[in-house]
Amino acid sequence: MSAALDLSRPQVDPITVEVIGSALSSIAEEMGEALVRASYSTNIKERRDCSTALFDLQGRTLCQAEHIPIHLGSFIGIVEHILKRHPMSGMRPGDVFCGNDAYEGGGTHLPDIVLAEPIFVGERMIGWAVNLAHHSDFADRGHAHIFQEGLRIPPIRLYRAGELQTDVQELILLNCQVPRERLSDLRAQMAANRLGVQRMQALCAKYGTDTVLAAGEALLDYAERKMRAGIAAIPDGTYRFADRHDSPEIEGELPLSVEITVQGDAMRLHFDGPPQVRAGINMVMTALLATVYYAVKTVVDPTLLPNAGLARPLTVTATEGSVVNCTHPAAVNARLSTCQRVVDLIHGALAQAVPDRVTAAHNGACVVASFVGRQPGSGEPWVYLETIGGGFGARATKDGLDGVHVHTTNTSNLPVEALEIEYPLTLMRYELVDGSGGAGTRRGGMGLRRVYRAEADCRLRLDGSRLKSAPWGLQGGLPGGMGRFVFGPGVAPFALGNGDLKAGQWVEIVTPGAGGFGPPAGRAKDAVARDIAEGRMTAEDAARLYGET
Repeated sequence: MSAALDLSRPQVDPITVEVIGSALSSIAEEMGEALVRASYSTNIKERRDCSTALFDLQGRTLCQAEHIPIHLGSFIGIVEHILKRHPMSGMRPGDVFCGNDAYEGGGTHLPDIVLAEPIFVGERMIGWAVNLAHHSDFADRGHAHIFQEGLRIPPIRLYRAGELQTDVQELILLNCQVPRERLSDLRAQMAANRLGVQRMQALCAKYGTDTVLAAGEALLDYAERKMRAGIAAIPDGTYRFADRHDSPEIEGELPLSVEITVQGDAMRLHFDGPPQVRAGINMVMTALLATVYYAVKTVVDPTLLPNAGLARPLTVTATEGSVVNCTHPAAVNARLSTCQRVVDLIHGALAQAVPDRVTAAHNGACVVASFVGRQPGSGEPWVYLETIGGGFGARATKDGLDGVHVHTTNTSNLPVEALEIEYPLTLMRYELVDGSGGAGTRRGGMGLRRVYRAEADCRLRLDGSRLKSAPWGLQGGLPGGMGRFVFGPGVAPFALGNGDLKAGQWVEIVTPGAGGFGPPAGRAKDAVARDIAEGRMTAEDAARLYGET
């Protein structure tokens, strides 16, 4: 049942709730834009690998900017871990807490550093301004366990009553490969949170603090009601789905499965997987929860407010010590590709109940290229991270999108001009991969090809998935193309995704496409002709798949 009416808090009319809810969302979005515009590294200022949010006093999400869904996994644990170590009674305006650890800091992997600042109105603490930035620095490291993956930061005070704790900052920067970038990006994170605090204080001054807090509670309840109504529209039953997960870090493939039980207005999800592995593809529970909330929301009701209320009707369990719910000290750096496969599991299971609401499998990977080297001439270290998009699964009514980020990742690409100015790399090719979208009544999206040439010696790490299994189609649609890595002449074989490029050597990265929806024979002739004209398919392939056109 929905949360009961709480008569102890001020009752706010629906119009005021809607106005304040829109204001909260605007604050979170403005924080995000401030972070992007003030940052220094290409990963944030160009690729927008960051997120911002507002939390209530207990650490429940009030709103998250529409950035990157998996970052919710780092948000939902941070306040809990702060309060374990730092009593609320000892907090003061201007305090700022910093953390990233997957086990003791509420994070999901170490490059995502979270800054959380309590919001005070007068002497009263009312909530939290929180942001996360992916610091492209913890590169060229091992991933057998988390101790190899970077500096682990439990929630500690970076600022105390507005005063920077310089010894803490020095400790963080000393453990970074590119400290100048880290310092500038941390300052941008501070600016974003300070803006969020100021905007929240202004909102409370306008409407009254109690009214704003009551509206926040009402928004949580509203999200819960909408989620329950959406679940109730799904036929009761138990739905199961299994898939395979591969990575350059491991041999073979890992079997993953989910069992989803829908009963009335509640949903239970249980995940099973093999034991955690000596590689970075493990997920902590908060990463699993963030993935589940995203994936269920997309099917049940995409218009749901992204706050903690939507989680109330969901019960999530997973085998402890497994790849999808790992325990200390499992490595977690590449957890995002596993998150993508978890989305495939949930969508594959719910497609059995509501097939027209679910897309065919997207590219199912987070293809990551991390380059590390020293600048010619100056000798300054540089780290370049790129996560590369792929195919978007076909829908019941539309073709899939080509060459985009999907699901729990939502970053941009680094423009070629910025890439070649900042780093000793040349992008030789950047294009869609013809034929990588699965055929169907609705065609799956195509993957991408990027070919990098090193202009100076560097080290490269490649992560990805769907290198051994194809993104599946739905309702008779065909699978999409698989991903692959191709190395140019003279490049020594990579071990576990790691290797070296000498100046002049190149690597080709091909990302997976996506599955088609519906039988290929149902595709209209004009759509086939358009595919041929726009280079997505040859006339010979069209004849083979669809018959005479």
